[in-house]
Amino acid sequence: MKYSNWKVPSEPPVIPKALQRAGCTPLLAAILALRGMGNLDDAETFLLGGAETLHDPLLLEDILPAIRRITKAIVTHEHVAVYGDYDVDGITSACLMSDYLRSRGLEAELYIPDRLDEGYGLNTAAIDKLYEQGVSLIITVDCGVTSIEETEHANALGIDMIITDHHECREELPDAVAVVDPKRPLCPYPGTGLAGVGVAFKLVCALEGDTERMLDRYGDLLAVGTVADVMPVTGENRYMIRAGLEKLSGRDCSPGLSALMRETGSADKRITASTISYALAPRINAAGRLGDTRTAVELLQTHDRRRSEMLALELCEINRQRQELEFSIWQDALRMLDGQQPATPLVLAAEGWHPGVIGIVASKLTDAFSLPSVMICLDGDRGKGSCRSVGDFNLYEALTACKDCLEGFGGHAMAAGLTIRAEKVDEFRQRLGEYFLAHPSNYVPALEADILISDPGLLTMDCVESLDSLEPCGSGNPRPLLYMENALLENLSAIGGGKHSRMRLSHMGTDYDAVFFSRSVNELGVAQGDGVDLIFSPQINEFRGRRSVQLVLNDIRKH
Repeated sequence: MKYSNWKVPSEPPVIPKALQRAGCTPLLAAILALRGMGNLDDAETFLLGGAETLHDPLLLEDILPAIRRITKAIVTHEHVAVYGDYDVDGITSACLMSDYLRSRGLEAELYIPDRLDEGYGLNTAAIDKLYEQGVSLIITVDCGVTSIEETEHANALGIDMIITDHHECREELPDAVAVVDPKRPLCPYPGTGLAGVGVAFKLVCALEGDTERMLDRYGDLLAVGTVADVMPVTGENRYMIRAGLEKLSGRDCSPGLSALMRETGSADKRITASTISYALAPRINAAGRLGDTRTAVELLQTHDRRRSEMLALELCEINRQRQELEFSIWQDALRMLDGQQPATPLVLAAEGWHPGVIGIVASKLTDAFSLPSVMICLDGDRGKGSCRSVGDFNLYEALTACKDCLEGFGGHAMAAGLTIRAEKVDEFRQRLGEYFLAHPSNYVPALEADILISDPGLLTMDCVESLDSLEPCGSGNPRPLLYMENALLENLSAIGGGKHSRMRLSHMGTDYDAVFFSRSVNELGVAQGDGVDLIFSPQINEFRGRRSVQLVLNDIRKH
C-alpha cells in the first residue's frame, strides 16, 4: 500500500437520467454530477463551452494605459524590452509578447534573468544593462508585481514600466505606467486563474482587438505555459488550453514544439494536457534550472526546421543532465537520513549541490516523509536553500520565527527560498524543529477516489472512452479516480525489469488487466489469491490491434 489514508465512497454513484438521455455514458454522467454539473445546461457549458467562455481583456485593471503606452512605442519606433522569468510560464510569456511586438515593427529585446546568478524577478543590474542598450520601455511578463524598488530605479533612469503578472499583490503596487494583474484588489476581471502567459495573451488580444486570431496564432504557447504553471483547467482556461492542444496536434504548430514532441516520442500519440506536463514542460523547465534559458527561448521562436531539431535534442540532453543531478542529490539526502523517519522538518545541507535542482528534491522529500523539507546548497561560508511545506504548516511564518538565523528569505506558506550562513545551519535546524513541534501539522497524505465501481457496466469500453470528453484535465479538473472493492487478485507478475507490476483481477464476474507503474511486486503488500481494494484510473489499452479496458493503479491494499 502506497497511501495509509484512503478516502473512498461507500455508496454507488448518482447517475442523472437527464445526462444519460442526452447521450452521456453512465460513468461520464456520474463524474459530471459529482463535480456539480448534474444538469444538462451546466454539463453542456463545461463539455462544449467555446469562445463565449472568454472574458473581455479590457476588464483587466490598467489595460488601457498599457495599450496607450505600447501603441505610442509602436508609432515612435521605440526600443522595448520584454522581461520574463526562467520557468515555463515565464519563457512562453516572454516569447509570446516579444514575437507580437516584433510583428508590430518594434525592436523588442527579450530578457530572462539567470536563475543562478540573478534569481527571480526584476533586478536593478538588468535594468541598467537594458538602459545602456537604449531601452525606453520595459514590459514584464509573469513577474514584477512586487518590484517596487526596481520600478523606482527604472523611473529614475527614464525607463517606463508596464507590469503584467498573475502573482499575489502586496498592499503597495509598483509606480508603473500600468500594473496588469487579475489579482489586483478590486480588479473587475471575472477570474484570477490566468497564468502569466494568460495575462500577456490578454494584453496582446487587447492591442490587436481580435482574440480568436491571437488564439490561432499563440494557442500552443498559451496552453504550454498555462498547464505547466498548474493553473485551473476550468472556464476560459479550459477553452484556451483546448484550442492550444488542437494547434499542437496540427500542422501549424510552431516548429520548435513540433520538434520537441517528436524528440520525446509524443508526436504520434494523442496530444493532451499530460503531454505538456510530462513531456514538454520538464524539458523547457530544465533549461531554466540549469541556467540555459537561451536554448528554450530559441526553440520556441525559431522558424528553421533543421535548427529546431537540434535545439529539441539539446533540450532533452539538458533535461537528462537535470535528472542525473536530481537523482544524485536525492541519493545524498537519503544517505544523510540513514533510513530514519524524522519527527521534525528535514534540513539538509551540502557543498556541491546544484541550486537549480534542490527545489525538486525538497518536494520529493516532502512527499516521501510528509514533513516540511529544506535543502541548502553550501558555497563556502554561505548557503542558498529551497523549502517546501506540507499540509497546513505555514512555512513563511515558520521562517519568520527563525529569521535571526537567516540572512534572508522569501516565499509563501507552501514554498520559500532562503539564504543562510553555514555556521547557522545547525541552529536553524533546531529552531525550525522546535517551531514545528509547537505548531504541529495534522496533515496525513490521502488518496481520494471519486466513484465506487459497484457495477461492471460503469467500466465498459464506451464508458472509459467517454472520459476523454473531460479533457483537458489538470488542476481543478483532474482525471477521475475510481474505487473497486474486494476484487480477486488472480495473477501477479513483474514487468519493466521488476520496476512495475502487472496483474489480473476479477470483480463481479468480470476480468480486468491492471498495471501499477513504479511499484515492484515486493512493494505491493498483496499476493496472488488475495481479495484486494484498489484505486485506479481506467484507460483503453491497444496492443497488436486488440483494444481493452486496463486499470492503471494508484494504490492497492488487502480488502
